[in-house]
Amino acid sequence: MRVALVHDWLNQRGGAEEVLEVLRSMFPFAPIFTSIYTPRRMPDSYRSWPVHTSFMQRLPGVQHYHRSLLPIYPIAFRSMDLSEYDLVISNSSGFCHGIRTRNPGCHINYCLTPPRYVWNLPQYMEREQMPVASRSVLPFTARCLRRWDLRAAQGVDHFVAISEAVKERIKRFYGREAAVIHPPVNTDEFALAPDPGDYFLVVSRLVPYKRIDLAVSAFSKLGWPLLVVGEGRDQASLQRIAGPNVKFLGWRPRSEVRELLSRCRAFIFPGEEDFGIAPVEAEASGRPVIAFAAGGALETVIDGVTGLFFRETTAESLADAAARFTHLEKSLDPSAIQQQARRFDTRVFRDKMSAFIAERTGIANSSGGT
Repeated sequence: MRVALVHDWLNQRGGAEEVLEVLRSMFPFAPIFTSIYTPRRMPDSYRSWPVHTSFMQRLPGVQHYHRSLLPIYPIAFRSMDLSEYDLVISNSSGFCHGIRTRNPGCHINYCLTPPRYVWNLPQYMEREQMPVASRSVLPFTARCLRRWDLRAAQGVDHFVAISEAVKERIKRFYGREAAVIHPPVNTDEFALAPDPGDYFLVVSRLVPYKRIDLAVSAFSKLGWPLLVVGEGRDQASLQRIAGPNVKFLGWRPRSEVRELLSRCRAFIFPGEEDFGIAPVEAEASGRPVIAFAAGGALETVIDGVTGLFFRETTAESLADAAARFTHLEKSLDPSAIQQQARRFDTRVFRDKMSAFIAERTGIANSSGGT
């Protein structure tokens, strides 16, 4: 069978790209189709991949203004014809599931989430702090894109969601059922430390919807050490509300992040995420997680076993959970926490995706390509 992989855009590396990398390892000869590609912002290994871009790659300034071109992405993906491929796997939180495929054929969409700027526009504009000019135009644009997105979703043969929360959105927005296969986490990267430190830890992009402000406010009031790893446009405002016990470390190398994870008292996860890889990485290090009780955290954290939940989006609710944690932490077993993380290991993802693909296509071993 001829196999193709489709991805929304390749101009930064995050969780979506980690999924793509594992899919690429499963289908090492499959070409990759995407809207735009910026090699200098991607790992060097990507440069050996057969990446095919849309006409958007040739638009002046697209690498800098790609977020302003939302209405063009559907056109870009519809302009790319993959009807020569027997199996197409799209990996999307945007519009790449709208690509043209063979009929009959098999198009599997690994859905990170239906696009937020289409289906959850008010929340998206609030969390991204959109300028006034954009706020006046986006509602009309979103209505048009919503109609397109709903039609495009009907062209997908099978949906796979990254979490139960995303599965529910696929049903609500598209009227489609979805299997759930959690995204891959390389848990072998992480190890238990013999002597954890005395600090709590955040590892995140510093952007509004991550709600790092809750962690900074809560721990500033508690006076307990909090280390914040990451960069983003919220950094200055977060530093203004931080007490002297909160330290901003900026970007840190992967090796240092692993060390920090392995030695923290607990990992703080204050936002609502579709899944959330960072808490699983903390658990893979044997460290408990204090998380907001919503989204993917409900599937990765076991309350009272691998961490604690707080249930209101307030600094007071998070501070209360942190205080409760101090009475519980000695009873938490690092080995049991680490075992929970292994449920989300890359090998589990590969096995489940291989079985899903085999069941839908008859490919018994999805390690080949074209």
